[in-house]
Amino acid sequence: MYTLGINAAFHDSSACLMKDGQLLAAAEDERFTHIKHGKRPIPFSAYELPFHAIDYCLKTAGIHLSDVDHVAYSFDPFILLGEQVKDQNNINLPLKPAGQRVPEKWMSPWDPLFLSSIVNAPGQLVDGYPHHLQQRFSGATLQPEQWHFVEHHLSHAASAFLPSPFREAAVLTVDGRGEKATTTFNVGIENNLQRIAQVNMPHSLGLLYEEVTSYLGFLRSSDEYKVMALASYGKPVFVKDFREMIHMHENGSYTIDNERLTERFGPARTRNAEFTAHHFNIAHSLQAVLQESVLDLAQSLQRSTNQENLCFAGGVALNCVLNATLRDAGIFKNIWVQPASGDAGTALGAAMWIDAQERKASSRSFVMEHAYWGPEYKDEEIKAFLDWTKTPYRQLDNVAEAAAELLAQDKIIGWYQGRMEFGPRALGSRSILASPIHADMQARLNEVKDREDFRPVAPVVMEEHAAEWFEQAGYSPFMLFVHKVKEDKRSKIPAVTHVDGTARIQTINRQQHPRYYDLLSAFEKKTGVPVLINTSFNTLGKPIVCTPRDALECFWSSPFDALVMGSFLIEK
Repeated sequence: MYTLGINAAFHDSSACLMKDGQLLAAAEDERFTHIKHGKRPIPFSAYELPFHAIDYCLKTAGIHLSDVDHVAYSFDPFILLGEQVKDQNNINLPLKPAGQRVPEKWMSPWDPLFLSSIVNAPGQLVDGYPHHLQQRFSGATLQPEQWHFVEHHLSHAASAFLPSPFREAAVLTVDGRGEKATTTFNVGIENNLQRIAQVNMPHSLGLLYEEVTSYLGFLRSSDEYKVMALASYGKPVFVKDFREMIHMHENGSYTIDNERLTERFGPARTRNAEFTAHHFNIAHSLQAVLQESVLDLAQSLQRSTNQENLCFAGGVALNCVLNATLRDAGIFKNIWVQPASGDAGTALGAAMWIDAQERKASSRSFVMEHAYWGPEYKDEEIKAFLDWTKTPYRQLDNVAEAAAELLAQDKIIGWYQGRMEFGPRALGSRSILASPIHADMQARLNEVKDREDFRPVAPVVMEEHAAEWFEQAGYSPFMLFVHKVKEDKRSKIPAVTHVDGTARIQTINRQQHPRYYDLLSAFEKKTGVPVLINTSFNTLGKPIVCTPRDALECFWSSPFDALVMGSFLIEK
């Protein structure tokens, strides 16, 4: 049985394909369209489906859309529309929603347009595909019983729990918003999830973080990770202000007052304006109070479930500093965060949920041990492309050894190997790699990628050496937790040691990605350091590269030194 998962309601449009409980493929649409996050999360973009990601998933399985048994869409419009509208098949759509008085049942005057687009997604899937993708879409039909709208936060929860290594766990989801929910508390056992409680709009920790992201001059629903990085440079000057906004209640719920950021903190920063201590302090205070608030939520969830395992999802779960705070608090014995825990991952959660329900599966066999679920290009395809473009190259007998030699010479390389990662982190398939041994490498990489000076770069470390270099480090393959760099190691890897002494680490073992692991092993033999800098293979405002063409164009238009693509080396 094939189940196609789709995320398209807000942003990070994505698709995945399940077959009888096993994941076959998963990817974000941005990697194919070159539009960051796929689209902006605005009401009149809800009709846009991730056709390119869907096409890739179908191609991986060698099937046509008509071969798909079930489609799971990670948003249920009828939670807002109501069953009466579903029966009457009628909705009032204002000609000019902006400025309209909001009906009591809507959150926004744009909701009818937004929800109507989602209701019509089945028809859009079968006849709205781009012309060049018709091979896997043309002639398909879908019966009503094949289409499943899955509640957004259920999709988040399923994406966290169902691919986790746990058979039982508490499941916490925190994001900007779903249909109504912004935070949910769940308990999972095998293939079942039970909702315990939820927090609804307009109260949202995720939306508060978005508001501050915008206030600090960044792009909301996109640049929140920059606020997290900025926080390390500040002091808790405004903690009291954020505590006054967020009211935590004894039952684990919370409410948030109107933020009135400009009244509290003065005029907002405009993009490209200078950063001041004032901005650093706002970011630091927000981050600190977010961590306090989520710890309160986690403690309440643990008390109500008595579980020792936690699965965490939603866009807020991409905050690796918060994740480390949760880990270190010891509320739960084990914490697992899915690598695409933002909205992209809801395609996975919706598909896994419907797959299990339709097969009536009481147990599961799939565990998400790596994130390599995207397209792969073999050596013969890469060679044909390089020959066609008349690109000079050298084929390598020992890829890991040759790349390690370049890195030991302090060169920056593009590393393009195997299947592309699912989720926002480059994890050794579509990465830019460099040596962490000299402190100036962070600034060099930020220049290469045209990034802000305050942005840190992250390390990858051989799994068996992780605890030697980073405090309390073990298995951490998805780069979703920070660890303190050990005092005696900081001078050896200064480029990856953030201003607060931490690093967002990725661990790697040979089973997960053999060539990537062998590269680290070769670098360690040359330098004594089993650590490399790993940052995403892209430049400012662009998604991570997907195809050999993407990689080559990024390489030739960016100031780094070499590209190792499959078995081929291209140098400037």
